Amino acid sequence: MRARAGTLASVLGIALVGCGVQPTGVVGAGEPATGLTRGIRLYFASGSGLRGVPVLDREVKDLDPVVKLLAVGPPPAEQRDGLTDLVRLGGYAVTGRGARVTVRLEAPYAATGRDQGTGQLVCTLARARSVLDPKAGTDDVEVTLHQPEGPPLGPYRCAEFLDG
Repeated sequence: MRARAGTLASVLGIALVGCGVQPTGVVGAGEPATGLTRGIRLYFASGSGLRGVPVLDREVKDLDPVVKLLAVGPPPAEQRDGLTDLVRLGGYAVTGRGARVTVRLEAPYAATGRDQGTGQLVCTLARARSVLDPKAGTDDVEVTLHQPEGPPLGPYRCAEFLDG
C-alpha cells in the first residue's frame, strides 16, 4: 500500500512539473476595487430617463448640501450627453432618519410628483441617505415632500422613477 501511495505521489508530482504549474506565494493586488456603486450620486434627467452621476470630490455629512449640489446641475460633460436638472425648489429643509427622508418646502411644489424632476430629488436623496446611514439601503429609503399647504407628496422610492 505504501508503495502505491509513493508511486501515486511521484506521478502527480511529475505531472504538475511537466505541465508548467509553478508554485507561488501570496500575490499582493493592492487595495480592493472601488467603483461607481459607492458614494454619493446625483441623478439628472435625460430623454431616456434618470441617470446617476458620481460625486467623487465631496464628502457629504448632511442631506441639505446634497440638494444644493443637485441644484448646480450636471457637469459640462454630462450636459453634452444630454443630462439636465429639472428640480425647482424654493426654500427647503431636508432631514433623514433611518430609511426615511423628509423634505419640508417653503413654497408649493410646482411639479406633479410623478415626473423626472421629482425622481431626481428622490433618487439623489435616497442614495445620499444610504451613504450617510449604510443600514438604510438605497432601495428602502422613502422620501416625502411636505408642502406649506395641502397633503404631502409621497412617500416615494427611487425605483418608482427608474426604467427597468
